[in-house]
Amino acid sequence: MWLPLLGLLLGISLGFMTDFQIPTAYENYLSIAVLAALDTLFGGIRAQLQQVYDDKVFVSGFFFNISLAAALAFLGVHLGVDLYLAAIFAFGVRLFQNIAVIRRILLSRFSEKNATAK
Repeated sequence: MWLPLLGLLLGISLGFMTDFQIPTAYENYLSIAVLAALDTLFGGIRAQLQQVYDDKVFVSGFFFNISLAAALAFLGVHLGVDLYLAAIFAFGVRLFQNIAVIRRILLSRFSEKNATAK
């Protein structure tokens, strides 16, 4: 469980320490890539907390989600339709659902720990 968080912290640190600029033409792709990565990260944390985590599912989900989102954005750019918004909506909903489940699991574990300590 610590490895995805370590990667996230390392990526954020490198992003703040470098002066790398993303061209404005790729802003849609970057927003989708970040959401896909966060969705996969929190999905992995959720799976670990539910004890159903699988490396193959995590890695394949990460690359499949990013590929599908990039394909939607690419197709939308060429059609002149903001198809990337569909991916942003889907990843946003899943992100909030995963965070809600993680919160419930952690709260129930905290409550159980406090109940046994009394």
